[in-house]
Amino acid sequence: MQIDEKKALEELVSRGIKIPPQPSVLVELNQLLMSGDYDARVLARVIAKDPGITSMLFKAACSPVFGSGRHFKSLDKVLMVIGIQETFNLVRAMALTSSISDNTRKAFEVFWTRSQEVAQLAALIAADRVSVCNIFPDQAYLAGIFHECGVPLLMQRFPDYCETMNLRSTCCGPELAEEDARFNVDHSVVGYLVARHWKLPGFVCGAIRYHHELPPDEVGAVTTLLAILQLAIHFYHQLLRTKDPSWAWLSEPVMAELGLSFENDQDYFELIAERFHSS
Repeated sequence: MQIDEKKALEELVSRGIKIPPQPSVLVELNQLLMSGDYDARVLARVIAKDPGITSMLFKAACSPVFGSGRHFKSLDKVLMVIGIQETFNLVRAMALTSSISDNTRKAFEVFWTRSQEVAQLAALIAADRVSVCNIFPDQAYLAGIFHECGVPLLMQRFPDYCETMNLRSTCCGPELAEEDARFNVDHSVVGYLVARHWKLPGFVCGAIRYHHELPPDEVGAVTTLLAILQLAIHFYHQLLRTKDPSWAWLSEPVMAELGLSFENDQDYFELIAERFHSS
C-alpha cells in the first residue's frame, strides 16, 4: 500500500498525534555524514554532546553482538571498531527512546524494555545469519527499536490507549484490527512515518510498516528484515513462555526466508537465548 506521507503527517497532526523531531545530535551527525567532511574524532565529539545517548551507546557497543564483548574507553574507538554507519544506526536507535518517553508512566518503561529486548534478539539473529541474509546486526537492532514506535505516540495522545489495548504486560502488542476500530489509527503506519521522518533506510522503514505480516509483494531486504524481526518477536514470546498468536501462519515463510529448518527450531532458539542472556 502506497502512503501519501505529506497527507498522512498532516492528518496525524490534525488529530493531535505529534511526530517527534530528530534530536540535534542526529541532525548534526547526518549533516557531517552527508558532507563527507569528518573523521571518527569529529563524530565522537558530536555524539558526546548527549550524555544519555552516549551512555546507552557504550552499553550496546560493549555487547558481544556489536563489539565482540570488548570494552571501549572512548567514543572514537567505538566508531573505528564497530564502524561509522553501524554506530550511527545505534545512535538513532538510542535517540528514539529518549525522544518518545514519559518517565511518570510505567507503561513507557514496559514498552521500551520490550522494544530493546526484541531489538537485541533481532541483532543476534542477524549476526548469526548475516552470510545468508546480508542484513547486519545494527540494521536489525534499528528495526527492532523502531518497529512499534507508533505505540508510545498513541499512548501520549489517547489516555485510555494502554488500558483499552491491554498493554500493561511486557508480552502484549496491540492488535491492529482492534486498534483501528477503537482509535481509527494504525500504529504501524505511525511508526513508518516516524522512521521516514527520521530518514531511516528505506528497507528498515518497510519492515516497520509491515511488521505484523510478511506481504508477498515485498521482496529483497524488506522481506529478510521482516523475517528477522518476526523471529525475534517469536523468540521474545518464548523467553517469556507466552503464546505468540501470529507464529502459526508466519512460521513457514519466516523460517524459509532465513534458511532455517523446522526440525532444528528449538535448538536454534536455545542458541539465541543463550547468547541473549550472556550479552
